[in-house]
Amino acid sequence: MATKLLKAPLKLALIQLSSGADKAANLARARSKVLEATSQGANLVVLPECFNSPYGTKYFPKYAETLLPSPPTTEQSPSWHALADMAKEGKTYLVGGSIPEYWPETNKYYNTSLVFGPEGKLLATHRKVHLFDIDIPGKITFRESEVLSPGNKVTIVDLPEYGKIGVAICYDIRFPELATIAARKGAFLLLYPGAFNLTTGALHWELQARARAMDNQVYVGLCSPARDMEADYNAWGHSMIVDPNAGIMAQLEEKEDVVYADLETGRIEETRKGIPIYTQRRFDVYPDVSEHYEA
Repeated sequence: MATKLLKAPLKLALIQLSSGADKAANLARARSKVLEATSQGANLVVLPECFNSPYGTKYFPKYAETLLPSPPTTEQSPSWHALADMAKEGKTYLVGGSIPEYWPETNKYYNTSLVFGPEGKLLATHRKVHLFDIDIPGKITFRESEVLSPGNKVTIVDLPEYGKIGVAICYDIRFPELATIAARKGAFLLLYPGAFNLTTGALHWELQARARAMDNQVYVGLCSPARDMEADYNAWGHSMIVDPNAGIMAQLEEKEDVVYADLETGRIEETRKGIPIYTQRRFDVYPDVSEHYEA
């Protein structure tokens, strides 16, 4: 029998968190919700984009933490240590949403996700590859590139008991190449901490989640901050988990909450057997985008 991409059943939890100006309070709130999720049996927990700070280009330098060389000191990165402790205390895999990162060596800022294992060990780091620079007249203008620099790699993380996951951040979901590479390299789940706004969220949040699942026949999770209409940036919310057939398994509204789903072994293989795009691709007609990927 062929090896299943998801090797054991997994309970996934996405935490739709409210974060304000107080970093210490944000970290404490995140810890409380992570432990709430693990008390419900979650094996893999995800926090939202910029969970330790308000979201906005003017906030990135103020809230940025130094992550390199790793491990940083507690003074350099209280969020790094808080996440490591949460994962260890909850005995869970933890995708720490994202935090603003400052790298003194290059004098650059990044939007960075940290992934920890159940023993509190850092497993992977993903710097947001595609920066959110948009201008929709009369709706929203936002330019992350005014402050941030982009990352330059696809991030695939091996969870030994379960298999591989792909991790990216928010705007990265609009670029299907990242998802396709992760899926073709064996990921059973694509996770996107993301803060879509009220304009782009209404347009494309659900569509993107289901499209990436449909394209790649894998599970997809999108984890948003909770909506705060008094903040400078109003997140869409609606964190959701989608199955390999692009069906919505679970979804929140806009308020702070936790969404759960049980991911089943064999579901991906069943979907791919029914619609066998994995054996029908025509790499004689178009290139395989995953061909030159190196871990």
